[in-house]
Amino acid sequence: MTDLMGLMKQAREMQKKLAEAQEQLDREEVTGESGAGLVSVRMSARGEVKALKLDPSIMVPSEAEVVEDLIIAAMSDARRKADEVQKRVMKDAAGDLPMPPGMSLPGM
Repeated sequence: MTDLMGLMKQAREMQKKLAEAQEQLDREEVTGESGAGLVSVRMSARGEVKALKLDPSIMVPSEAEVVEDLIIAAMSDARRKADEVQKRVMKDAAGDLPMPPGMSLPGM
């Protein structure tokens, strides 16, 4: 019965750490850029887009396709950075908690 109580305590600790990690991911922000900074996207580490900035010099109707490509590239850059933050935060949240063989936390 003692082992069960220990497992329950570990589960509560892990749940608390994961909730804290999720809150941290909401607070942390990353910025992705493309076109040497002509386009930038700011998003939370969970992937929620917070802002999009376009340099006025690229606002040429005949270049719409280029602008679209730059936006996609900036969003991809921000998403990659957010994924890196997620992996770090989730790894820190897991800390020294023992995980069963073959099991990992989301984002790790």
